[in-house]
This record gives sequence, C-alpha cells and structure tokens, in this order.
Amino acid sequence: MMKNIELDGVDRGLLHALQVDGRASFSRIGEVLGVSDQRVARRYRRLRSSGMLRVVGVVDGRRLGYESWSIRLRCTPDAALAIAEALARRSDTFWVHLLSGGTEISCGALQRTARERESLLLNKLARTHRVLSVSAHRTLHMFVGGRIGWAALAALSAGQVAHLAAGRVYSRQGTGERVVLGPGDEALLEALSRDGRAGYADLAAVTGWSESTVKRRMEHLCSAGALFFDMDVLPTLLDYQVEAQLWMSVPPAELDATGRALAGHPEIAFAAATTGPANLAASVVCRDDEAFYRYLTEGLGALPAIRNIETAPIIRTIKRAGAVLPL
Repeated sequence: MMKNIELDGVDRGLLHALQVDGRASFSRIGEVLGVSDQRVARRYRRLRSSGMLRVVGVVDGRRLGYESWSIRLRCTPDAALAIAEALARRSDTFWVHLLSGGTEISCGALQRTARERESLLLNKLARTHRVLSVSAHRTLHMFVGGRIGWAALAALSAGQVAHLAAGRVYSRQGTGERVVLGPGDEALLEALSRDGRAGYADLAAVTGWSESTVKRRMEHLCSAGALFFDMDVLPTLLDYQVEAQLWMSVPPAELDATGRALAGHPEIAFAAATTGPANLAASVVCRDDEAFYRYLTEGLGALPAIRNIETAPIIRTIKRAGAVLPL
C-alpha cells in the first residue's frame, strides 16, 4: 500500500525539475534548488520507492509513423476489470482507466501498423461478447501531456527552468524526418520505459551494446524527436483526490485556441484534439468534488467555444505512462 508523504519545497522543486529534464543529474538539480546533490538523491529515492514517482522514457509514435488512438469501451459490470487488466498487459497501450460505475474503460494505444489496429479493434475487442460497444478516435494533436507537462507541478522560477533546459543532455534537434528503429532499439526503449534514469551500464547489459553506443543511440533518438523523458507522478501525492475524463465538442475554427487555453489550466493533466463528434479530449485532476464543480462551471465555463461536454470520473487507473500499476 502506498503511504502518504508530506512534500516540502525541495520535493516540489525536484518534481518540477524532473518534468523539465527527466535525466538531469542530481548535482544539476541541487544547483538549481540550492541544496546538495545528496539531499536531492535521497528525496528522489524516497519518492520513487513509494511508487508515487517515476521517470520514464517515452516513444513519440508520430516520429516513428505510429498511430495514436483513444479508445472507449462499455462492458458488462462483471467483466470490466478483467478486460481493463488484459488491455493493460498489451505492449501497445500506454494508459488504461476504469470510468464511472466500473462499466466503462478508456485507454490510449499506439498502433504501429494498420494490421495491429485491426487486430485490436476488429478482432480482439469486437469478438469479446462482454464488450457492449467500442468507439475509437485518432489523436491528432496534443496540447498537454507528453512533452508538455502538467501545469500544476510548476514550482520553479522561469530562470530556474531556463537553466535546467539549457543544460539538457538530450534535446530535440531533428528535421522532422521519420525515424526507423534498428536492432537493439526495442530492448533499449523497453528498459527506458521502466526506468528513464537507468544508467548506461545497465542499458548496455540489456542491449548488448557498449556504454558509448548506448549513449550515442539515445542522443540520436532524442535529437530526432523519437524519444523523450517524462516524469509520471500520482496526483494523490499532491493531494488531488478527483480525476476525470472529459470529451468536448468545439467548432473546428476554435479548436486550436481552446486547446491552448486548456494548456494553461492547472487542472488539466492531458488535452488533445481527436477525430469524432467530441473533438477535444482531456483529463482533469482536482482537489475534491467541490473543486471539480468549480472548474466545470468557472474554468471550462469561461471557454465559450465549448458546445457540449461529457464527463466521466476515473475510479481506478490500471496503467499509466506505459506501466501497469499495483492494485
């Protein structure tokens, strides 16, 4: 069972620093925070061992030619958890939530080929008799999530963020050409998905490469935009008790401006433009039900382009940032 942890300024600064650069050295983070690298290392180990915090290497599927899909399923009440767990075990899903009364599942998937997409949507799910309905929509553009972090984690000044960003070892510099993975890349990316701060020696052991080869390959993948490092933190660590998913309908001419506006809301942990009648999807994190109500009526209510909105509380997260969570 995860225990409650009281966070101080160093902890919150560490969280924000890792969001800026997931592989920043403890000495560099300590320099920015004004504390020793040993203190930063102790705080990181405490948070990571609690299960509340992970740094993960994330594949940008668009740079590899993958398709990103948002999938919703309605299931019979006795089957939803088992189906959600089965989806979480798949390597092509990166988050899986149980919604509402436990009869609906929401998940995100990266499909490498049309055959993989058809296998999941037309075969696996369509032939499961306890799945009552399936809807799937392509994710077209992300406003919050992935490379664009959750605004609620902001704890550093603009100068501190700029200092960290300027020293980032792995930065995106590519021209936009599609990246092709080579032999050994799968093992490297799998290891980084479990621990984005894994050392070069550990990664060399997994891939069979030398440490210098591992470093060069990581530099290439990051420079090309195919790999980045994300900081995944459980909202409960920051005393956010309510999570929900939203599906909104916005006129096409207002979609980009509305999505960018959402990106500035600290309640929004994820927001993306999608295909389908609800063309703007989001994940909301709030302190409690009253805060969620205020956000719906005041925060979203201030965005006039939103024509319709559907909400669904997340009652359990089975998988997030590519990792299955303990029940």
